[in-house]
Amino acid sequence: MLIDRQIPLTIFLLLFVVVIFGITNIDIFVQDMFYDFKEHTWWLGRDIQPWKFIFYDGIKKLLILIGVLFLVTLIFFRKNSIVQEYKHGMIIVVLSAIFIPAIVGGLKKTTNMPCPKNEIHYGGKLIRTAVWQIYPQPYKNMEHIACWPAGHASGGFALMSLFFLFKTKRNKLLALSGALALGWTMGIYKMLIGDHFLSHTLITMILSWLLIIMINKPIVRWVQK
Repeated sequence: MLIDRQIPLTIFLLLFVVVIFGITNIDIFVQDMFYDFKEHTWWLGRDIQPWKFIFYDGIKKLLILIGVLFLVTLIFFRKNSIVQEYKHGMIIVVLSAIFIPAIVGGLKKTTNMPCPKNEIHYGGKLIRTAVWQIYPQPYKNMEHIACWPAGHASGGFALMSLFFLFKTKRNKLLALSGALALGWTMGIYKMLIGDHFLSHTLITMILSWLLIIMINKPIVRWVQK
């Protein structure tokens, strides 16, 4: 019943955040802190190592590895008593690791929203816009942009599904906190290099949780049969 109540509340929160950031300049206020207007550079260069490997390439590979390990365990060790005990949570983790990045990535391809680096305010060529707005001429013919919501952080936020893997409240909260920290670390890195606004990561976080609890509901029914 708690999950049933969370779904509409999370949908409302998601819509509220989309609208608030669409009609205010909160994103600009925050993002200005990461941009040097004199040097026209971001706090962190996108190709600077070891940060690129740690917070982008390396962490993506690690998340893929975690998802594969869960999937392999479910397939080849499904009769193990420990796997049987945690099967419900492991299925949710695997499905979340697959569907959340895929859905967020699909949204990015259709929304045509600019990254900070693409906006005129930061030396780009596009005007600021909300997700429900259409670019006026001559911007309609600009190259398609895929920056909303934050795709990179979606892999980290998908691990919020670990909340449903553990049994005790303490472990659930630790898992949730760790996933949030990871997702925000990935999201902030992308903000520091000019790839995302604050709202992009915040929306990805809320959307990820919505997808996780929606995945959890049918899995619970299946396990209970």
